[in-house]
Amino acid sequence: MTKSFADDNRLHEATARIRRFLDHDRPDTPCLVIDLPTVRDRFTAIREALPRVAVFYAVKANPAPEVVELLAAEGSCFDVASPAEIDLCLARGAAPGAISYSNPIKKARDIAYAFGRGVRLFVSDSEQDVRAVAEHAPGSSVLLRIVVESRGSTYPFGKKFGCAPEMAADLLRLAAELGLAPLGVAFHAGSQQLDPTGWDGAIADAAEVVLKLRAEGLPVTTLNLGGGLPAAYLERPPAPAEYGAAITAAIERHFGDFTPRVMIEPGRAVVAESGLIRSEVVLVAKKSYTDEQRWVFLDVGRYGGLAETEGEAIAYPLETSRDGGPTGPVVIAGPTCDADDVLYQHTVYELPLDLRAGDFVDLLRAGAYTASYSSVAFNGFPPLATHCVR
Repeated sequence: MTKSFADDNRLHEATARIRRFLDHDRPDTPCLVIDLPTVRDRFTAIREALPRVAVFYAVKANPAPEVVELLAAEGSCFDVASPAEIDLCLARGAAPGAISYSNPIKKARDIAYAFGRGVRLFVSDSEQDVRAVAEHAPGSSVLLRIVVESRGSTYPFGKKFGCAPEMAADLLRLAAELGLAPLGVAFHAGSQQLDPTGWDGAIADAAEVVLKLRAEGLPVTTLNLGGGLPAAYLERPPAPAEYGAAITAAIERHFGDFTPRVMIEPGRAVVAESGLIRSEVVLVAKKSYTDEQRWVFLDVGRYGGLAETEGEAIAYPLETSRDGGPTGPVVIAGPTCDADDVLYQHTVYELPLDLRAGDFVDLLRAGAYTASYSSVAFNGFPPLATHCVR
């Protein structure tokens, strides 16, 4: 087995800090607890693996103010998708020049708001958006996002974002004509990218655009690698250094003598392993007298922050307050009156046979895309609360 993104000893220490907080403060469940030292460790590991790459934390992964403040203090830049995320970053110590408005789908008034707050870097993938940036954020820098195939990722991005490389080249030319700075090309290799070479094809496509435009005299300088760096769940990906080496080699191979400025936008890899969701068992039941599987219903489900269990794409490690005794197979589901609120039916989990209502089930490495995905109040259940420990 290859070495994981996770450092087991440090993760055990982080879990111990979180459990001390849970034992002492006894917050209501379900709740997410973030270990801030682990956030710092993960950010540092990425920066060390890609030392010449500017790291823009994807705020959507976990927008806890304490996380943003810590990363700003560590020198991170920020990938944002809305005015609210811009305000959060600025309020927590980020400089406007450290913010990339990376959502290519944005209202004209939101572009104007970002520009008014000092943001000067935008990502686009359409003519309408390029023209809106030129009108409402004059003189700003723009990256054009290309659509790519994201083989090897748990969550491919499909065709919602990005445009064909030849269109991106035309839109960068248009940006220059409209008074914008045509900075370069962006893409996303897919979320939870388990293959360190998963960026190679997209880097090749981006290099073709960049080098062609530079040959025409357009001062395109930048490659935005997007997100995709993974976290360790039940499946453990290779170490950050392997990703750094593969990405660096691909850039050198495809860009040749020209060395672009490079950005990357990790979210999951920064915060996932820092988080633990403490949930309570609501009910344990069987559906028939012959059923070998018990159904374990938790007080957290898809609408409470576990959206990434759709298709059982992300399988969180579980620990319970009854660990140590005999176990048996289970189906795990959430608490709402929705038939789709089932977390795991096919992924094999075995939980203690004496598990009962009121016991705790902890979902480990749950710091990314959990609280930020929880609903406002589906079925009256409140959003997932977040606590941070130092």
